Amino acid sequence: MKFLLVIAAGYLLGSIPWGLWLPRWSKGVDVRKHGSGNVGAANVARAAGTRWAIAVALLDISKGSAAALIGLAVAGAVGAVVAGAAAMVGHYRPLFLGFAQGGKSVATGLGAALALAPLAALCVVAIWTTLFIATRYSSIASLTSSVALPLLAFSFGAPAPVVGFLTTAGLAVIVFHRKNVVRLIRGTENRFGFSRRPWDWRTPRAPQAPPPS
Repeated sequence: MKFLLVIAAGYLLGSIPWGLWLPRWSKGVDVRKHGSGNVGAANVARAAGTRWAIAVALLDISKGSAAALIGLAVAGAVGAVVAGAAAMVGHYRPLFLGFAQGGKSVATGLGAALALAPLAALCVVAIWTTLFIATRYSSIASLTSSVALPLLAFSFGAPAPVVGFLTTAGLAVIVFHRKNVVRLIRGTENRFGFSRRPWDWRTPRAPQAPPPS
């Protein structure tokens, strides 16, 4: 019974579509009509700007952490894993959006990892940030982080259920990014640009075609 409760709690927390609600409340923007159409932070950057994307990312991280911590309190380490997984499912297919497309669960999964394997998760935050700044591709940063997280958790001695969860979560994130992988291979993936002014990053731009020879 307690596992059913933590699954329900995790899924409901994960289903909160901050990426839809914040831009709509603040700017009257429906992010589903922009870019990839999902409600993740990267698409919020396209539709509403970087400041709102950061806010959405932090809230999505928080709901993953909250789900895992509730699961831990109610049903121990296994409960935390189950609740974290449920939160990722909720973010991907939110109840509050009628089970339509949500986000790719990167931030929500990171939030669960912060509760389950904090040192590994903090290392992955550094990896994601470094790769994002270096490449300006959020997809490359997310894909690399998804591979690195379970390896780091294992190296830091995380319990087997946690390593198993992070491995499965990483594979799920890679599957969710399959269209991004295709665009990366084709050279058509959107790339962020940066302004010199803080909090004023430019929205992602599609690669420009080379001039005709």
